[in-house]
Amino acid sequence: MKRKIIDKIMQFLIYTSGVLVCFVLLIILGYIVLKGISSLSLDFFIRLPKPVGEVGGGMVNAIVGSFVLVLLSTLWSVPIGVLSGVYLAESSSSAKPSNFSSVLRFLLDVLSGVPSIVIGIFAYSLIVLPMKKFSAIAGSFALGIIMLPTITRTAEEMIKMVPRSIKEASLALGINYWKTMFFIILNTAKPGILTGILIAVARIFGETAPLLFTAFGNRFWHRSLFGPIAALPLQIFAYAISPYDDWHKQAWAGALVLILIVYMIIFISRKILLKYR
Repeated sequence: MKRKIIDKIMQFLIYTSGVLVCFVLLIILGYIVLKGISSLSLDFFIRLPKPVGEVGGGMVNAIVGSFVLVLLSTLWSVPIGVLSGVYLAESSSSAKPSNFSSVLRFLLDVLSGVPSIVIGIFAYSLIVLPMKKFSAIAGSFALGIIMLPTITRTAEEMIKMVPRSIKEASLALGINYWKTMFFIILNTAKPGILTGILIAVARIFGETAPLLFTAFGNRFWHRSLFGPIAALPLQIFAYAISPYDDWHKQAWAGALVLILIVYMIIFISRKILLKYR
């Protein structure tokens, strides 16, 4: 009888916690939609920001800049993250795992908990100071570091889930080890790895702190990857702390667009996972 009562109480607490989380999320989303939907217009997606004090304009440069930064971050972090995941998975499956793999796994766990602003300061010291200017390269470097732990650990776990018999069958047929890993093992684990990559992309899309020290922002079109570049989170931050009411409205609209982009990325990742489940 006592166990049944405790079981009912725990079920009630679990369901109540789930409802509270959903309720808070719906309140936040509803408030952002309410504040931002009225400021959305065609100009918002096709116009550059107006000069200080003028009403109107848009954030097209910031939207494009965010995609550029994410693309650059993905180009270098995904190969390194996936290959690191392959190494960790293969090391853990061996009879005697190397000490380096244990250290690497520990460092990735630590890196995943490092505040993004610290990563921004690191990128500032490593790239911005020697170059003596802010740039898209520095911003993508900081964002890529944030992506690495998620991609690496996801790739490791997905590769571990591939049945060992598939690898053994490939090697038994005389296929080279690297071909087995790249064309068979990774291809089998591809849906889960793609999901991890998209989750990492969704996380960095809304990052602001590291870009303050690296990309810096730009009210115009960026002319080079080695110069300051606009980003949606940066533009929202700049408009939110401004004294102009019109900029406040555009900041809400930018927040709504940012949430919609992140939602679409997560939605696509779930579709990929469900498709191959």
